Amino acid sequence: MKDQIEQKLKSLNPLHIEIVDFSDGCGLKFDVKVVSQEFEGKSLVDRHRLLEEEMKSVHALTLKTLAPSQWSLKSS
Repeated sequence: MKDQIEQKLKSLNPLHIEIVDFSDGCGLKFDVKVVSQEFEGKSLVDRHRLLEEEMKSVHALTLKTLAPSQWSLKSS
């Protein structure tokens, strides 16, 4: 499932992806951080809507969606 999530996120041309499975091996709970230019200028709700359709099969999903400008601020 982790690989499937990563493949789906690639449509956003991400600069950075982190996916952590915290479901004790059942593959239904993930923590996802994705940095993409696609998020620039969009609200948090709009960013999550971009991923909503792609991630329907995941039972529990924590998203952290950042624009590159936000990611560089957090990284420094």
